[in-house]
Amino acid sequence: MRINVGPPNLTINHGRTFMVSDLWGNIHPETSQGIFSDDTRFLSYYACYINGKTWIRLTSTTTSYYAARIYLINPVFTTDDGLYAQGTLSLIISRVASEGIREELQITNYGQKKVHFNLEIALRSDFADIFEVESQNIVRRGRIETRWDKEQSELVTTYSNDDFFRCLSYRLANCPVQPHYGNGRMIFEITLEPGATWNTCCVYTLADNEYVRRPVDLSYQQAIETGLDKVQQQWQDNVTNISSADEDINRLYRQSIEDLGALRLYDYKFSGDTWIPAAGVPKFVTLFGRDSLIISLQNMIVHPGFVRGTLQKLAEFQAQVHNDWRDAQPGKILHEIRMGELAYFNKIPHSPYYGAADTASLFLIALHEAWRWLGDESLLRDYRDVARRCLEWIERYGDFDGDGLQEYQMRSSDGLENQSWKDSGDAIAYPDGSQVDAPKALCELQGYAFDAYMRMAEVFTVLGESNYASELRHQAAKLQAKFEAQFWCEDLGFYALTLDPDQQPVRTVASNPGHCLWSGIISPERAKRVVQRLMQPDMWSGWGIRTISSQNPAYNPFSYHLGSVWPHDNGMIAMGFKRYGFAQEAAQVAEGIFDAARYFASYRLPELYAGIERQPGTFPVPYLEANVPQAWAAASVFHLLQAMLGLQADAPNGLLYVDPYLPEWLPHITLRQLEINHALVDIQFWREGETTRWDAVVIQGNIQVKQQAWQPWRIPQ
Repeated sequence: MRINVGPPNLTINHGRTFMVSDLWGNIHPETSQGIFSDDTRFLSYYACYINGKTWIRLTSTTTSYYAARIYLINPVFTTDDGLYAQGTLSLIISRVASEGIREELQITNYGQKKVHFNLEIALRSDFADIFEVESQNIVRRGRIETRWDKEQSELVTTYSNDDFFRCLSYRLANCPVQPHYGNGRMIFEITLEPGATWNTCCVYTLADNEYVRRPVDLSYQQAIETGLDKVQQQWQDNVTNISSADEDINRLYRQSIEDLGALRLYDYKFSGDTWIPAAGVPKFVTLFGRDSLIISLQNMIVHPGFVRGTLQKLAEFQAQVHNDWRDAQPGKILHEIRMGELAYFNKIPHSPYYGAADTASLFLIALHEAWRWLGDESLLRDYRDVARRCLEWIERYGDFDGDGLQEYQMRSSDGLENQSWKDSGDAIAYPDGSQVDAPKALCELQGYAFDAYMRMAEVFTVLGESNYASELRHQAAKLQAKFEAQFWCEDLGFYALTLDPDQQPVRTVASNPGHCLWSGIISPERAKRVVQRLMQPDMWSGWGIRTISSQNPAYNPFSYHLGSVWPHDNGMIAMGFKRYGFAQEAAQVAEGIFDAARYFASYRLPELYAGIERQPGTFPVPYLEANVPQAWAAASVFHLLQAMLGLQADAPNGLLYVDPYLPEWLPHITLRQLEINHALVDIQFWREGETTRWDAVVIQGNIQVKQQAWQPWRIPQ
């Protein structure tokens, strides 16, 4: 069986522009459907009629991430010429998303007599902010005006609110009849002989204060065969490719590659192989801090283009001043930026909003990892000052009460209560299910900061600032000692989820300590107990590790953060398992996520799914509002494979390390054109009995491939 996520919609996207319709191709204003760009809904209503009646759907699908096709037939309808039977006419709607939307309409008369009818397309625009669309609480503010230009066959609808401007142009190109406009509908008077076909093209152009987004001048067929696919093909030609013994895994990997290609944002002025990932469609087509950085880390074994773009753009937006409305302090890396009307007029703090306690640390981790894969020392010099400001933020504002630990507390009146990756309002619970108040010192924040300190110690050593590097190692040692002393719960054999406002450990069993394994802060002596606890039945669902124990009263497998399974969370935990030598457990996590992916339509992993127990006859249950495609869910596949194969880069020294463990269910896998420091490597892995063998061929550049196990950070004494 194949499971679709969310309501039955057709979603196509390219860059910042996306279109969501129902399966008939229609758009309903009371839903989250529409044509969107830059956080504004440009088209809020679309309906297609024949003589006032709704067409009948045969089938529809997205044929690519940027293209959809809908097959419709006519219902029974009557004109002055008599009755026309159902199915006499077919209507094919073909759509392509680029900067704008291009739509083709093709009607064919399969009847045996001439037919005369009206094709009507109803169009409306509300220009609502995407936040209001999601909440279905749309407030009318500005002025909407519509003008029909008969000579140009163009319908122009504009929205103005002070100096905030949006415009949707709907133009008919190569229309064989003169269209009319009335009562909010485009009207085409069509006469078709038996066997004849009528075609027209509708061009949607989106404009705002700065950009005019026009669709590419390519037909649907051209876009599918040669046009837009060139952009995707260029991406696929340059990424790491795999082939394995499991065709489902091959398909999952290819779908993840396609989704990451589809989620690239093109409109930043970067070089051709540098991008920023959108977090997900339809809600998160914008720059994020945490998501963009983690996606960049996940993609290291695939392509370095994301990390370059993410570092560059996030550095540009690094906070310079205090601003409680935006939860900003000097040196902080943003959480999210929006460009709709609410952000434009400061109705929401997302211009940008800085309510994330982990982004400064993750920026430093991504910078160091980029250097390890690219071998580009200029990155370290270029971002040296940005890195210093991130470190200063960690020490001064991340630890705002001076206790040596990272904590957060919302200052904005319209911000996020929780400011780590589990950022829903009810995500952080005590063992009795009640909510933990701020300030909260989540365990993974300590791990991220520790990892950032250790990585930056290497960076500043390379930059010739050895005294500062020693200071960072000292900071890391203090943080690690404090973490072990205050978070370890001996009777649980596990680390506390967080410290509460009284600095008491919250003894909730959750997935968060798995990120502490990934960061390397956990003492090797305690790692085994953490791994074992995460794999107990109350945490291990069979399709992944849950966000919280099923024994907690707050547990709800169908919730957002209180018992669901997140693929990216599991990928990072698997990386942590591997780091401490628990290769079989890392492979078990990968198997659970891969098995779940087999059920989802097109092998597309959703943002999250329910944490129900895997039993005979069960299947993964999607979260209704999960984003699909979602970048860090798609890229979790890369982390899981990296964990199993033990891939570590040391590009500055011309080395690539492997430490593979292949389970029985994956007897062989080959990676092709893995990129490290401008070198390309093909690596084959296979099982011989209980042993995993490997062989590497350098096909371009200079790099040595060696076997070496991962290690937790070890602080020099």
